[in-house]
Amino acid sequence: MAEAAVRYLRDGRLDGEHAPALAVEGSLQCCPLAAGAMLHVAATLASQVAAGKAQARGLVVVAFDRSPEVYLEFMRRRGLDANALNRCVRILDCYSDPLGWKQKIRNQQHQENSTKQFSTNKENITVFRNVKDVKGLMYSITELGGGFEGEGKKYFSIAVDSISSMLRHASVPSVSGLLSNLRSHEQVSSIFWLIHSDLHESKVPRAFECLSTMVACVEPALVDPVCVESPGNMSTLEQNYLKAKFIVRLKRRNGRVKHFYEDLYVDGNDVKFDSAPSVTTEVNQSLVPKVQFNLELSEKERTDRANVVLPFEHQGKGEPIRIYDGRRSLPEVQLDPNLSPALVDEIAPKSGTAKGEIHYVRDSDDEQPDSDEDPDDDLDI
Repeated sequence: MAEAAVRYLRDGRLDGEHAPALAVEGSLQCCPLAAGAMLHVAATLASQVAAGKAQARGLVVVAFDRSPEVYLEFMRRRGLDANALNRCVRILDCYSDPLGWKQKIRNQQHQENSTKQFSTNKENITVFRNVKDVKGLMYSITELGGGFEGEGKKYFSIAVDSISSMLRHASVPSVSGLLSNLRSHEQVSSIFWLIHSDLHESKVPRAFECLSTMVACVEPALVDPVCVESPGNMSTLEQNYLKAKFIVRLKRRNGRVKHFYEDLYVDGNDVKFDSAPSVTTEVNQSLVPKVQFNLELSEKERTDRANVVLPFEHQGKGEPIRIYDGRRSLPEVQLDPNLSPALVDEIAPKSGTAKGEIHYVRDSDDEQPDSDEDPDDDLDI
């Protein structure tokens, strides 16, 4: 459920923990719907922030794949007015001029010498002009987040609309280090990002999954094998652009992982979710990943295991429990004709003369003493 993921982002971090993180994974088959899910999460969280229901005081959107106006217009359609947007939303524009080329051309035309990496065009939009500078990007994000109004500790949330675009200009370790540093920042309440998993090797999305506490996969609703062989058949592709599966894996604080499944579809200029019944499951995080051998027992194996009598377990047949201690048992001692009656009475006294005492006679002097005996009692220490 998308709303459950938004609630975790809204509630924010606890003292001594890193900020909760949501990784939205999409593919080229349902790219518009993955982007729509990202817009939905950002707009819903911004609405919670504006209403004062979130831990964060504001939302910083790092825009790589879309113009800032797309986010502002989408949030306006969700009911946020201009005052709420200016108060609670900041957009770091890495889309308009990511490498600073436009600024260089403009400077040459106007014969200006400007070395600024970012500048402010509007009240809540800041243009960043060097996306290769990961440290500068970190500084700009935290600077924008620290500018929100409010009393006490000023928390803020972060949305990165495309990790794939960042990886075009920076390495995987530097980008993952940026996200890790943002999660551990004392003012960051929550963070979420979008990555197109089929544009990278399989190990790249897994590396960013390790940084997240929630993973939302946007998968095609229909898989048509004929469509793979015949690219001209656009019916299935068109349907996948209009409807997809939204699968969320959410790790709870008690170590369990919840799985949610919803249908994601386009409704005009908006995206909506329909929950699918009887698909919510909960699994233990300690389970081992898929292996080539069976880790579960069949019903017959469980029954056979339950019928196994463990050593020294009372069998419940009404017979006296006999525990083999390495010596002859009591009935065998009483029936041995070679033993004298006095020794038999000493080993097995009559019920009338039993005193409840235990007599122990060491078999030989070579036997090791017990723990309560002092082997050096003859020494004068």
